[in-house]
Order: sequence, then C-alpha cells, then structure tokens
Amino acid sequence: MSLGPYASFIVTSYATAAAVVAILIGWVMIDYRNQTLRLRELDRSGITRRSGRSATDRP
Repeated sequence: MSLGPYASFIVTSYATAAAVVAILIGWVMIDYRNQTLRLRELDRSGITRRSGRSATDRP
C-alpha cells in the first residue's frame, strides 16, 4: 500500500489519534476507580445517596 508523499503525516496523525483515545480510556478507568472508592468511603461513614432514599424519606 503506497500512501504517497504524505505517508509520514498520515501515519503520525493516526498514531496521535490512537494515543489520545488510549489516554482518554485510561483516564476514565482511573477516574471510575477513584469515584467508586470515594463512594465506598462515604457509604462506610454513614452518608447515604439521595437516589437511595424512598419517597417517604424526603422532607
């Protein structure tokens, strides 16, 4: 497959796009883990989520 005189630009662009997507996926995975750990800490300390309340618990 011949990409012509712009081969280096095309390959670099695809590599950069793939790296950005990989970094974003990693960032989301790390943030998800941090958020779940934080929610567990809050649950252990007795703080409940508003979404966990029933209709009768609301003021």
